[in-house]
Amino acid sequence: MTHDCSFLSELDLTGDVSFGDSVRESHAADFGAEERGEGVTPDAVVWPESTADVSAVLAAANERRVPVTPYAAGTSLEGNAVPAHRGVSLDLSRMDAVLNVRPDDFQIDVEPGVYGTAVDEAVADRGLFFPPLPSSGDISTVGGMIANDASGMKTVKYGEVGDWVLELEVVLADGSVLTAGSKAVKTSSGYNLADLLVGSEGTLGVVTRATLELAGRPEQIRGGRALFPSLDDATEAVFDAVRSGVDVATIELVDADSARMANDYTGTDLPDVPTVFLEFHADHGVEREIAFCETVFEDHDVQRFDVADDETEMADLWQARKELAYAAQVWDPDLSALHPGDVTVPISDYPEMVRFVKRLADERDLLVPCFGHAGDGNLHFSVLVDEDDDEQLAAAASVYEATVEKAIDLGGTATGEHGIGLGKREFLETEHGPESVEAMRRLKRAFDPRDTLNPGKMFPETAEGERVRADPADDAR
Repeated sequence: MTHDCSFLSELDLTGDVSFGDSVRESHAADFGAEERGEGVTPDAVVWPESTADVSAVLAAANERRVPVTPYAAGTSLEGNAVPAHRGVSLDLSRMDAVLNVRPDDFQIDVEPGVYGTAVDEAVADRGLFFPPLPSSGDISTVGGMIANDASGMKTVKYGEVGDWVLELEVVLADGSVLTAGSKAVKTSSGYNLADLLVGSEGTLGVVTRATLELAGRPEQIRGGRALFPSLDDATEAVFDAVRSGVDVATIELVDADSARMANDYTGTDLPDVPTVFLEFHADHGVEREIAFCETVFEDHDVQRFDVADDETEMADLWQARKELAYAAQVWDPDLSALHPGDVTVPISDYPEMVRFVKRLADERDLLVPCFGHAGDGNLHFSVLVDEDDDEQLAAAASVYEATVEKAIDLGGTATGEHGIGLGKREFLETEHGPESVEAMRRLKRAFDPRDTLNPGKMFPETAEGERVRADPADDAR
């Protein structure tokens, strides 16, 4: 259904509005939806440049029952930024200012369009950094990270992006502006609205300013990799290291298939065996922690344990891991990487989770590379198939569905960092139960009774085109 968005031209906005075909088409999909051919072209694109702009657009659109879908870098993987019901694509990329740095408080205020790496660059000369920055921080915005409660390689030590959000300025569907959270590092005052808004995927409000907590850059940063004879050895070593209390900032898993793909893509010479990448952060005693980790790994037949002497050498060791997502896509011109997964399970179940995926792949004769932020129980995978082969397509879908359900059965989650979006709506009730999902619907209706903000996402019924509205009469409009 198309919507009359001509009202946008009548608003007193600092930013721009476009109704052009090419511009609208460029906002039809995010990275994941484009790969799957799930794009939906919006009726208009707006680039707000201030909170006042965002408020004006939302107030006018809400009054006219026109959907508004927040958009930033477009790098999400689950169709989170797809304008499923057309309407307005609200592109926040021009709100990209670093507003204030308060090094004495370990805080920074930024607008939502700031890229993650820009946060680190803004505070590097103060000896500070943003610890939960995802590995995709150079192509992902702070607003998108908050919307999906993203996380990255260092989650095992530092937690998720949401753990470092102190205060948010947010515009609600009716255009009203609120402040959630506090610049104090703790508060027990009222409902924790900031945590509610983090991970809500733009369905409850639009973030226009974020106060993020920072940390001092460690004096000692060392990284390396460990090679194992089998995937079981590698995953059991990861579990044992976490259980034993090894103080490690990053523990990443790369299976043999992923290693081959990374080598082919980057020209590196990573041995094509299961590999665990490591990074240690400390202000003192880092060598002792490295030695402790190596001792733990020796109990799992580690074949080789290499630690870089400097950051340049460390970057070389890590290159293959950082390029894996792209490597899988171009591995074989006859195969497409479908169903990107990011399940997360309790760390004690991580070895079983990886074994399960590989067993499914063998049973269905499919190539399923596995890698991920192993230290926090996170497993990334893709299923490579010939899209012209209906049997392979069906087998790939069954592997994906079984993997997500297995993660939930183990007490884990369908998505550790990518969000629900369009791609995982069917698993929301399986994971949380009908009562919890209904509570989520009540919150959605309370914050956004007309379902103006990012409709078509998260909830199971939206896959069939239903809307989550407070007044059923709106469905007829």
